[in-house]
Parts: sequence; structure tokens; C-alpha cells
Amino acid sequence: MKCFSKLSLLFLLFGMFMPGIISAQKATWMWYPGDFEIWLGNEMQNRRTERGAFFPPFWKMDSHYVLIDFHKNFELTAPEEIEIAVEGRYNVKLDGKLVFGSPAKMTIPAGKHQLNIKVHNQANVPAVYIKGKTLVSDASWLCTYEDKEWIDESGKASDQSGTIFLNAATWNFDDAQTPPSKYQLARKAVSAKKAEKSGKSLVVDFGKETFGYVRLHGLKGKGTVNVYYGESREEALATGTCETLDRKNIDSAQPVTLTLDGSRAFRYVNVECDGSVQLDSVSMDYEYQPLTYKGSFRCNDNQINKIWDVAAYTMHLTTREFFIDGIKRDRWIWSGDAYQSYLMNYYLFNDDATVRRTLWALRGKDPVTSHTNTIMDYTFYWFLGIYDYYQYTGDEKFIAQAYPRMVSMMDYVLGRRNANGFLEGLAGDWQFIDWADKLSKKGEVSFEQLLFTRSLEAMSTCARIANDKAGQEKYGKLAADMKDKFFKTFWSDDKKAIIHNRVNAQLTDNVTRYSNMFAIFFNYFTEKQKQEVKQSVLLNDKIQKITTPYMRFYELESLCTMGEQSYVLKEMKDYWGGMLDLGATSFWEEYNPAKKGADHYSMYGRPFGKSLCHAWGASPIYLLGKYYLGVKPTSPAYQTYLIEPKLGGLQWMEGDVPTHTGKIHVYCNTKEIKVKSDTGTGTLRINSKSKPSCKGAAIVTKGNGVFEMTVEKGKEYLVKYQAK
Repeated sequence: MKCFSKLSLLFLLFGMFMPGIISAQKATWMWYPGDFEIWLGNEMQNRRTERGAFFPPFWKMDSHYVLIDFHKNFELTAPEEIEIAVEGRYNVKLDGKLVFGSPAKMTIPAGKHQLNIKVHNQANVPAVYIKGKTLVSDASWLCTYEDKEWIDESGKASDQSGTIFLNAATWNFDDAQTPPSKYQLARKAVSAKKAEKSGKSLVVDFGKETFGYVRLHGLKGKGTVNVYYGESREEALATGTCETLDRKNIDSAQPVTLTLDGSRAFRYVNVECDGSVQLDSVSMDYEYQPLTYKGSFRCNDNQINKIWDVAAYTMHLTTREFFIDGIKRDRWIWSGDAYQSYLMNYYLFNDDATVRRTLWALRGKDPVTSHTNTIMDYTFYWFLGIYDYYQYTGDEKFIAQAYPRMVSMMDYVLGRRNANGFLEGLAGDWQFIDWADKLSKKGEVSFEQLLFTRSLEAMSTCARIANDKAGQEKYGKLAADMKDKFFKTFWSDDKKAIIHNRVNAQLTDNVTRYSNMFAIFFNYFTEKQKQEVKQSVLLNDKIQKITTPYMRFYELESLCTMGEQSYVLKEMKDYWGGMLDLGATSFWEEYNPAKKGADHYSMYGRPFGKSLCHAWGASPIYLLGKYYLGVKPTSPAYQTYLIEPKLGGLQWMEGDVPTHTGKIHVYCNTKEIKVKSDTGTGTLRINSKSKPSCKGAAIVTKGNGVFEMTVEKGKEYLVKYQAK
């Protein structure tokens, strides 16, 4: 932390002693980093209800800092009037002198100045909007939640400060009349596709899974209107066991339209009226995050195309204020679910803002008193999410600002190691891993140690970015030591696999898929070990199978890493295609083909407990973009990248992978590969029976039927080859 404090002090020194001539920028609302995200997360996650009962999260929820000081050092070449808008009570200081009242406008004379605005707000996030000709509020301002200043008995102000300043956070609140507290998702009116009336009951079908606010038209009479929601028709009709419902008392002689208060997930809505209440029709206000599909995928297999489309729709539905798990039940920010959403997002929306919001909201504030969501593995996914964010975006500013909270989170983890240096579940720890029958969580679970090791590697990288050289060395050594100890402890030459756990210093004989498949795409195995694990674990039906899309995501990724795209394509068609065959319009929390009828909807001991729109069900977006089109960054923000197309049994495929400076387009069939990129410098890796040809590009032979060529920004390439 000492090095980071020095970095923060540099921010302070820069602001105090190096004012610059400012140029006109766009004014935007600003706040302390992470505070808007924490506040918004509290607002969203406490909307959950279960059959009308309030159902809040069961982990610690933090709040925003209620008092923030914002300041900027600048130089004006001419006097300038600024407008000031603030969320909260505030005062203004110009060059250290308090300005009378709480001015909405003020004129600043020419010259060098420091402007301070201190804001208190208990209910909402302290936020400021400044608009002048050249002086505006933006991310160049510095802020702190404690100024640590004092005045001695002589009236002299302190000449040193221990204050840590961060650059203010901003997003897209660019109008004085739309502060952060007024943020809401977009809405649009949608009509039902079909309606069936029977007595005083009206059942409407919106044609597919959706989310929003139900509108009841032509309501009149006196009595109660009961609204039962269903992701399936069976659920909407099960008035005693459906997961969500609304009840409203009606007393109106004239027909009225009522928009229900709570946003809900549903496809079907069953409205039952009692008393003299009558109803004409039902519609909805669809609520959504207005994001654009920047990624795409098409191929000769129409079922795979449908799988991509439904996966994209599933991802869109679960991308709300944050990346959430599912739209019906929890609507909470679960770190394990969110981690997969980040990866899918990079191949669909490439929306950085939702990633950052989710990472801030999950972390909360110090002190750390439990694992993220109370789940040990979910803490590690938080670290990995930050590391991957850097790889896909190159956003060093975010890493530097998040780093202190990474340090305190890792301090918490390091403090919970046992005498062997491993992690075991302690009081209050939930080791989730996956929904799987009889999955042991006893003793030292290898999966947790594996994620811990990877998180230490992420810490070392982020320490370097934050200019914490001592931290970089510390975490790097811890990671290397953990990796060495991990393999000495858990690798079995006899089983040719990583053992699941060790209890009372004794290895069990239990082999599961989890650690083995993660170690493959973490690239922790030797090539010999990879091949052994592929046969002894991944392709071994005697090893307990995975039934959740959550872990199927990683299982198929590990197989793709091993070049098993043909096998994975069949698995995608069987698994996700199986849901489509059952009428799914979004992908589910869990799918077991052995189940029949309405039993598919049951989970957690409840007949309709399963989410039929769950973020982790959308993983084909990621798999098809990264392992079939074959596009991935090899340095941050696609400064360099790899394109390695793998048809995997397809005859042709085509798609776009979005980046921050445009897209990477790939077309591939069995004889031609076409690529064009708007960014960086790429390497096209070609698997071919003979040496490929491409006009205007040199192709290098790498051996074993592998060839490579350089892809330059803005150029189109047509490669002739022979698919293996």
C-alpha cells in the first residue's frame, strides 16, 4: 500500500502545483469511484420479492460515502462564469476561501485557481455537475472522502497531507437535469401475442421470455385483481406455487389503465379478478439496457445460428443496471455469474461500463468481513474479472483505482489460510463450485486453491499497473509458490488427474472435472498432462457429469483449448439445442435431458424454482467468438491479437468480434479464410494440409501443418488453404 499512497500523493501534487490551461470538454456529472455503483446495486438488489414478500440479499451491503470533496487546479486565460448543479448539500471554496451560500452560478477571474466543492448526501450519491466555457466537471477532477486537513492553535493550516485522492468517476450523465439518482433503464410498449379469456381469468402470452411492467387496460369495478407471472404457461396457471405475483385492490366506476409497480420476468401472465372487477386487455412496458449487438456469428448450421441468437437475447435480458444472474428469481449480482457475463459481453456488446459497475458493486467497501456473496470461489472470480477486463480493454486507470480494494480483499483471503498455506471453508464460508449432487466441500478443495493461485497472478499484474513494485514481487512469489505446492499436493500420476480434495492431510481418491478443466485453459499443465487429463477426465463418462450451463461453459472451453471443436459443436447442439427443442426462448439455469414435462422447471425443492433466463446459459456467444472464429487479445485492448479459425465440422462461418477501435471480421470455409481488422496488429494462425497462399502477405511455416501471417489494421486478406 505504501507505493499506492505515493501514487495518490502524486495526483495531489499534480493538482496543487501544476495547474494547466484547460480546453473545452463536455460537462458531465462526477462522483467518488464506486459510489454510484454501490448505491445503484443496493437499489436494484433489494427489489426482489417472492410471492409478494420482500426478499433482500443475505450478504453485507455497503453504502456510498456521504461526504465527498471534489477539487480541480486550473488556469483561465479570461474570466469565466460557471453553472453548478449538485446532488446534496454543498459548499464552494475558491483558492481556499469559502464562497457565501450555495451558489448555482459564479464567476471565476482569469489566472491560476483551485476550486473545491464539498458535498453531503445521505440518501443519494454526492455528485457534482460544473459547466463553463472551458471549466467543466469530468474525470480529470480529484476527489476524496476524507481530506485529513487540520489547523493548529495559531490558525496555520497543515503543510502536509495523508489524503488519498482519486480521479472522479463519470459515465454518461451529461445534462444538469439528469443526475445519477435519476438513472433508469429504457422502456418501450409491447403488446401480447395471444390472449385467452375464461370467466374472470385472462391468460396472455407475450411469445417469448421478457421483462418489464405489466399494464392492465380497462379495469373497473370493485375488488381485487390477482396477477400471476410465469416463465412457462404451467407456472402462470399454478396460482399457489408460481414464483412471482402481484395483487391490487380496485375501486373504480370508470375504466382505467394500471401499470403495476414491480418489474417482473415472464412470458405468460395470468390475471384473475374477483368481486365486480372487469378487465379488457393486458400489455407491458418492456424494460431493457439499450445496448447494441456489436458481435455477430453465422454459419451453415441453422440450429447453431438459433443457439447464438437465443444466447444473445438471454445475455441482453440479464444485462440490466449490472450483469445479474437471472431475471425472474434473484436479480442479484452474483460474482460467479457476472464473471461469465463479462466474457460473453466482450464478444457481444463490448460494453465496458456495465463491467466496471458490476465489479465496483460486488466489491463494496472496506472492511472486508466475508467472501464476495459469502462464496469463496466468487471472491476469486472477482479478481479474475478485473484481470480479464484489463486484457480486453487496457483500462489502466480503472485498475489503479480498484487496486487498493484488491489489496484489502486479498489481505482477507491471505489471513484465512491454514497451517499448510491452503484455504479451507471456515465459519460463514460457502464453497459453491457448482450445483452437483454429493459434491464434497470438505478439507482443502483443489478447485479453491487453483482459483486462489490464479488470483495471486492477477494481483501481481495489477500491482505493476498501480506502480506497486513491492506488491508485484510479493504476489508474484506467492503465486509461484502456491502453484508449485498445488501440483505437488493434488496431482496424481496414478489417476492422471488433479484430485478433488485433501482431508486431514490425506488425499481422497475423488476426481472431478472442475480443477482439471480450469488448469487446462489456465495453461498450468504440461502438454503431456493435458493429453492425459483429456482422456482420464474430460472424455471419461465415469467422472461425474456436469448438468449446469454454468460449469458446462468451462468444460467446453477446456475442450476447445485442446482443439476439440468438433466434439464441442455436437455438445452445443445436444445441450442448448435440447432446450430449444423444449420451446426455450432464452437459456436456463440448468438443463437435464432426463427430466420430463413440467419437471424441467423445478429446482431448489420448488416446482418453478428454476430460472428459465439465466446469464450463464448464454456461453455459446463466447465459445463461438473465441474458439471458432478464434479471436482473442494477446496484449491489452487488442494491441496484438490472435485469429485462429476452427470450423469444428461446420462448412462455413462468419462473424465480427468487437474491439474498442472497431471490429475484427472473420469468414472461413474449408478452402478460404477472409479477415479484416480495424485495430492493432494480428496474427492469423492457419491449420492447413498444405502451405496456404495470400496476396500481399508473407506466410510462415510453424510446423505440424500450422502456418501464420501478420494481419495489419485496415487491410483485407483472402487466404487460400486446405482445411485439415
